[in-house]
Amino acid sequence: MSAVDSSRRTVDVLLDQYGESHQNPTNKLIHWFCVPVIVFSVLGLLGALHPYAPVALMLLSLIYYVTLSPVMAVLMLGITAAMLYALWLLSGTGYLWQVSAVLFVAAWVVQFIGHRIEGKKPSFFQDVKFLLIGPLWLLGFVLRKLGVSY
Repeated sequence: MSAVDSSRRTVDVLLDQYGESHQNPTNKLIHWFCVPVIVFSVLGLLGALHPYAPVALMLLSLIYYVTLSPVMAVLMLGITAAMLYALWLLSGTGYLWQVSAVLFVAAWVVQFIGHRIEGKKPSFFQDVKFLLIGPLWLLGFVLRKLGVSY
């Protein structure tokens, strides 16, 4: 990971650092599918433990996201709220933890395959905060394509 450049916003530095280990097109494509699945499954596993646990994680993540980019934080609120609604529907089936566990394991296996293809370790091996940056990295790509400042 490169050193932090004090003339740039923290969010830009973190997104660039995350992107350093995500250059291979196959690995990037894998991340487009697996990062949202991992977020969904983590929220689901927490929800299986206690119904308010995923909300707590969402709120703590949003506090961090607001410090990086209020625009991204608001968008992540909408995305995670939609995930929480889907998980609430899934919880009614009685299979919340099972589905979440299978998705979690499968998505991580595929992510590690992507990093093997890339030839670089996942960025969270350097700093655990990159687990929270992954979703923003995807969102930042979309916002830049749309010409939206964040």
